[in-house]
Amino acid sequence: MHPFLSGIIGNNGGFELWQQHATLHVELRFGGLAFAARWNRKGLRRRRARVFLHEQKVIFENYPATGCRGIYTPENLCLETPEGNIFAGRRQPRAAFGSFRRQLWWDDLDLLHFAGYALWNYLTMPWLLTFEGVEIQSVGDWEEAGETWEKLTVQFPAGIATHSAIQIFDFDKNYRLRRHDYNPEVFASWAKAAHYCLDHQNLGGLQFPLKRLVFPRKSNGIAATFPTLVFIEITAARFDAGVF
Repeated sequence: MHPFLSGIIGNNGGFELWQQHATLHVELRFGGLAFAARWNRKGLRRRRARVFLHEQKVIFENYPATGCRGIYTPENLCLETPEGNIFAGRRQPRAAFGSFRRQLWWDDLDLLHFAGYALWNYLTMPWLLTFEGVEIQSVGDWEEAGETWEKLTVQFPAGIATHSAIQIFDFDKNYRLRRHDYNPEVFASWAKAAHYCLDHQNLGGLQFPLKRLVFPRKSNGIAATFPTLVFIEITAARFDAGVF
């Protein structure tokens, strides 16, 4: 294991604690210009989600309407009625983002794919970095906000659905993730994001940032301060093996 990653895992309770949890239930609100730009403002609503920690799966409650459920996996999306009947679905959803229509607007399944893989990535950090095939390299320090952060370049294998194959993660001296740089390819080929993690709290021995802000990233690596592309705020969270 990469030496710095070993420190990150150790300061998050170690592997044994992580293995004790199967799912994470969260209540959150999220939105921002990225959703408005694709003419889908459902992201501005409050959501409840069940994140499966050891497989790429997320279930959104009351999506896209009250009583319905949106179920995300990288290979398959489906929308269910309150009775559990599937009324819409899509296989291999990532491939669909090559169409011109998705550069203009997103339907409910498009938003489910984006929110599903993004939320799963964010809430399985830093454990995601220990998954098979993930390659990590230290690339020096980053100075920001009067602090020095350890910068890690991470290359993800094809089997992990994520924003882009190569991403950068900045951790502070307390092993907390402070910034996350990536290119959100499903949004646009030219898009570059700087994603800030704020308000870290202890949840069952694990450290989670409860607030996140995403801004455009300039070519020199500096983040713009406007506009806010995405905001995420977790208002409640708990680990267990049950269901809502």
